[in-house]
This record gives sequence, structure tokens and C-alpha cells, in this order.
Amino acid sequence: MKKVLVLSASPRRDGNSWTLAQAAVAGAREAGHEVEFAHLNDYVQGLFRDCRTCRDATGACSVGDRYDELLLEKVVPADGLVVATPLYWYGMSGALKTFYDRLFCHTSGSAPDGDAVVAGLTGKKVALLISCEESYRGATLGLTAQFQELARYLHQDLVGVAVGVGNSRGEVRSDPSLPLDQAADLGRRLFDIRVTDYRIDTERSNRVWAGRTS
Repeated sequence: MKKVLVLSASPRRDGNSWTLAQAAVAGAREAGHEVEFAHLNDYVQGLFRDCRTCRDATGACSVGDRYDELLLEKVVPADGLVVATPLYWYGMSGALKTFYDRLFCHTSGSAPDGDAVVAGLTGKKVALLISCEESYRGATLGLTAQFQELARYLHQDLVGVAVGVGNSRGEVRSDPSLPLDQAADLGRRLFDIRVTDYRIDTERSNRVWAGRTS
């Protein structure tokens, strides 16, 4: 059994990102994992600032919200992270961008808890769920690429991306591409999906799936 955190980065609690996130929760629980769900807006209120001016006397971040609680008690202990976000201006939601911006406060050389946070962030399996009203696939490519780079930088595996098209609350349920099934499958197989990133000098056999003969 693994620990999975499903994080909804939309300010709406019953919108399309929430709907995708709940599908991932169901899939991960079906696989027998310990699953926790969190609304990002319950924890992140303050923007990233200048650490040289806003650290307290102990060196800790002094932004007065629940970011530290989210990061240290939920994100860091999790083995897998599923992030659901609406597409805002062809990128992630502002709250989610702030979440990643503020990682600097806990991972820089001057952070008092930096080593523990870095150790807890690395090695995770990550899945991305995107809700947007455009079916044009190019609309979500920038956000997908950004998450690929975030995962690369943090030594995480981005195991998959599911996109649900809809605008009105819960409308992704009507998307004929079945994004809720995709989200549930990502939650279910979060730790089973194989991620490969070959280089020209990577040693590998001529088989992708071990044990398959045809």
C-alpha cells in the first residue's frame, strides 16, 4: 500500500478539476492505496516573496498561511501525487503556480528543513489532470511540458496526463473521450505505469515489457 495525495488546484469545490480529482481518488483507493484529498486554496494564500526579507528568526518562511502544513504533512510524506488543475491562460492555476514557486523557500540552501524536504519530494510518481473548455490539443501542451520539466527537475516520474473538456460545473462527465475513466486509471495504476526516457547511450534490451513473448 502506498500513500497518495490528490490535490485539486481549482478555487471551485465542485467543478471539473474537482470531478477529475475525485475519479483519481476512487481509482487509487480501488488499488488499495491510502489516499488523501486536499483543496489547494485551503492552504495557499500568500504569493512567493523575497526570502531574504521574509524569513523569521529561525530561517523559516513567515508567509501566514497553511502552505507549510500542506507541504510538510501531506506532500512530502506521499509516495504519489495527483494534481488536478483548470487550464488558466494556457497554464496551471495561479494557486498551483504559487505552490511550486514557494518550494524554493523549503529547498534553497538557506532553508532550515531543506534536506528533508528535498528527500521527500524526489522519487514520487506524479499524474496531471487538466480541465479546460477547448478540445484543441495544443491548448494544454504548454502545461504538460511544464509538468514534464517540473518532474525532471524534482527527480519524479510523470506517469500520465488526462484532459477533460468542459466548462460548466461537472461538464467533463459528458466528454466522450471519457476523461473520468482516464483519471481513475491513472490513480489505479499510478505506481505500475512504466516511465522511460532513453538517451542514445542508454543500455536496454529489445523488449519493452518483460515476460511478453508476442
